[in-house]
Amino acid sequence: MPSVHILVATDADYVVNDVTAALGGPDVSFSVVREGRDVSRVIAQRHVDLAVLDLQIGSMGGMAATMALRLDESAGRAPHVKVLMLLDRAADTHLAKRSAADAWLVKPIDPLALKRTARLAMEGPTPPAPVEPSTAEAVADTADEVTETPVAG
Repeated sequence: MPSVHILVATDADYVVNDVTAALGGPDVSFSVVREGRDVSRVIAQRHVDLAVLDLQIGSMGGMAATMALRLDESAGRAPHVKVLMLLDRAADTHLAKRSAADAWLVKPIDPLALKRTARLAMEGPTPPAPVEPSTAEAVADTADEVTETPVAG
């Protein structure tokens, strides 16, 4: 199995401990950030296989961090990173879906459920790459070329 790097974003020590204990192994490394706004910076600096984002993180929670990642990805500024969101209650699943998280789990963390959910998230399909700017400009250029055909009246 190739090495895996997991980013954990939370301001709760018990979440860091639970995630690293459940997902840790000889070929697994972790980065931990305490602010949601640091997620994009870490992903820009190194390859991340999975981001485990707590829904409640200081001033920028898991939903906002996931949406920021998806915006960067759609703009071609960042690669697609699989996101597993840790929710506070089952009623929060709509937040995970709305932010385009790949998977989610309701706390308290069950280690076996976390392992299974993380594996499924990492094995799941990756969306297609965004259109390169040069291709988008070429499409836009051809869209401006309009041929007018006279209509008989």
